[in-house]
Amino acid sequence: MLRIECPWCGLRNEDEFSYGGDATVERPADDASQDAWYDYVYTRDNPAGRHREYWHHVNGCRAWIVMERNTLSHEIFSVTPASPNLPVSQQRGKKK
Repeated sequence: MLRIECPWCGLRNEDEFSYGGDATVERPADDASQDAWYDYVYTRDNPAGRHREYWHHVNGCRAWIVMERNTLSHEIFSVTPASPNLPVSQQRGKKK
């Protein structure tokens, strides 16, 4: 089982998270060709080795994170927020 360091909640088990997809894929422009949109939605590489992925902390702060890990060994190199803003659940307890 992976142990993932959430930027807001700390070290947590993998079962609190849900895989969200490839973090290296860029959304095409609104006026892009149908082929570009097809590739964006349906075509994915299956990399072996170091890769950036989106993960969602569904059973915690509900934040999205970007995790860089080795898809072969599952070694985690970095975990960063997908957004610089705190999740709403974390903002409630924050003093103004």
